[in-house]
Amino acid sequence: MARRPVAVVAAIVLLVEAVGIVVINGILATFVDKQDMSLADLDPDAMVTGTWVMGGVFGLYLAACGVVALLAGLRDRAPGRVARILLISCAITHGVLGALTVGLVGWDAFAFMMVVLGLIVLTLVAYGRERPPVEDAPAAKDGAAPTNGAAPA
Repeated sequence: MARRPVAVVAAIVLLVEAVGIVVINGILATFVDKQDMSLADLDPDAMVTGTWVMGGVFGLYLAACGVVALLAGLRDRAPGRVARILLISCAITHGVLGALTVGLVGWDAFAFMMVVLGLIVLTLVAYGRERPPVEDAPAAKDGAAPTNGAAPA
């Protein structure tokens, strides 16, 4: 199965997305700072600081998700419990943000968010828990019926 390449591609996309989020929030913070306007009597410096903090925290979150996916792909092992929870929360976040981007940004952004969501979910499913193989029923000796049930009619 091609689970390693999917996990590595998901990791690369998440890491690039993390950098993009930080850059976009930096641009927004610069615009707010240069305009020197307040919104509902909020201090412009507080809005600039909040934008930078939001970008940094969300960027770190996406980078952590990317590192978890990268480690899963490089080791070819399923992520641990906390790492799986992190990836599940990242998938939920991308689903919610994808729904919001349809109305706010457009269909292209929605398609990107759904591709990232698909990569994360495919990584989670591909590295799911492996079930032990089901053992076959013991073979009957000399054509006799098995002892744990009635003979076939």
